[in-house]
Amino acid sequence: MLKTGSEIFIECLLREKVEVLFGIPGGSVLPIFDKIYDARDKIRFVLTRHEQGAGHMADGYARSTGKVGVCIATSGPGAANLTTALATAHMDSIPMVAFTGQVATSLIGNDAFQEADTTGITRSVTKHNFLVKDVVELARTIREAFYIATTGRPGPVLVDIPVDIQRAECEFIWPEKIEIRSYNPVSGGHIGQIKKAADLINSSKQPLLYIGGGIISSNASSELLSLAEKIQTPVTTTLLAIGGFPPNHPLNIFMPGMHGNYAANLAFQNCDLIIAIGARFDDRVTGKLSAFAPSAKIIHIDIDPTSISKNVSVDVPVVGDAKKILVELIKYVKKKNNREWLKKISEWQRVNPFTYKKDNKLRPQFIVDKISEITKGEAIVVTEVGQNQMWAAQFYKPKFPRHFLSSGGLGTMGYGFPAAIGAKIANPKKTVIDIAGDGSIQMNIQELATAVLNNINVKIVILNNACLGMVRQWQELFYKRRYSAVCLTKPNGCLPCDASAKRPTWMVPDFVKLAESYGAVGLRITKKEEVENTLIKALKIDKTVVMDFIVEEEENVLPMVPAGKALDEIITSLA
Repeated sequence: MLKTGSEIFIECLLREKVEVLFGIPGGSVLPIFDKIYDARDKIRFVLTRHEQGAGHMADGYARSTGKVGVCIATSGPGAANLTTALATAHMDSIPMVAFTGQVATSLIGNDAFQEADTTGITRSVTKHNFLVKDVVELARTIREAFYIATTGRPGPVLVDIPVDIQRAECEFIWPEKIEIRSYNPVSGGHIGQIKKAADLINSSKQPLLYIGGGIISSNASSELLSLAEKIQTPVTTTLLAIGGFPPNHPLNIFMPGMHGNYAANLAFQNCDLIIAIGARFDDRVTGKLSAFAPSAKIIHIDIDPTSISKNVSVDVPVVGDAKKILVELIKYVKKKNNREWLKKISEWQRVNPFTYKKDNKLRPQFIVDKISEITKGEAIVVTEVGQNQMWAAQFYKPKFPRHFLSSGGLGTMGYGFPAAIGAKIANPKKTVIDIAGDGSIQMNIQELATAVLNNINVKIVILNNACLGMVRQWQELFYKRRYSAVCLTKPNGCLPCDASAKRPTWMVPDFVKLAESYGAVGLRITKKEEVENTLIKALKIDKTVVMDFIVEEEENVLPMVPAGKALDEIITSLA
């Protein structure tokens, strides 16, 4: 029986067990949307207000479940609007498949209406991309897209489908097995390398487990816990690995790096062995590379061979899936106690924990602390980017993997709210909270319409400091408080800052009125004593809620390692 390309598209999604599709229609995807109408009882379609929002929703869906997130956009500007979301997912290794319409094959290259070189534009921000030129190839291409997105190091894959291919007909053939000659990802680690890693661990005196997002991707949290407890080694988790190790475990020394924990940073600088699992040694973690972990040998476990020795030289590389490798590694390592090493780290942690000033002022850290306390770490917290992101990483303590979602590698402002919508759709019984800044939330605030109209009960916590907070912090510390283009409340941009001056009584926007205009609930909080009751009240409301917390304007994220400095050159206080 012959099927059109659009019918093949729907059939492929059903075979891949796609439950939700995020996107916006347009001229070059109308044949597909005509078939989405027929399949609306089998695949939920969520109409977003911007293609970037659709991409981030697919991303949030994927991060919170481990399943593939799927989105769709039309050609030209629609496809181009997806690129930021694709780049975000690519940097953080998130499995996504994005579909875009394209002008008819006969018009490609002729500057047709709403034509863009989508494959060219997205080549550098996807794991792979396809332009389908024959309807006979469509089913196999879609099958390969899902296979590539989910195997090896996960990532986004784009499939560009010209409108005439959507209308063309052919016999539907579903390829049950996919084999790609040039793509053969390794999953099981080499046993010889695993034994070498075990030997290094067994002989080490001051080892450190350095955990990245790969531990989440491979669902290896329980194996990590077993290894850490067997070898009694402290565990430091990157931004993307938060939730991958129990927050209250005595071996957890939390996030390292630029705004990382003092004890974690000093552990890197004093350890004799780093056991890196699913981490990239990115600049925000390592600080000054030439001064990074000067006495440490390095074991690097990663599914992507190109990540190994990319930034730092590695002594024992082990290529493969973290879960499978850890199962084997645990067999060969010996039980250790590392008592003196742990005692030293415990002292560093006692002297300089994550903290903030306890006074009557409304401080953003206190708000995040309260969210963690009230939800008991069981909510899915999604962050925007900036100071809000770092405060969330420091003070929210998720109990489980896939309960802390954040744009790590790309640092995408506007990621949090749409990603929270995607996470809530995927986890309807879970509390989902977006921790945002007043600058970042406005990047994709139009998705309030998507949340309200689809009855998606997401809670938005805006830490409103009236400015682009992280940029302001850098200007305070390194540019003599010459605040340039960061103030969000003054009509003429930035004027010389008077910290004692009162904030204007009017705000642009008024987040409470804006929330209400979309049909959401808006709440404004100005006093510390209002925080707990407001959070409890908001969590009980079965609607989208926007909470506007008016926090201290010149609050800083500390600790901080200045750019270009070593991890032990950490600023813990500005007093």
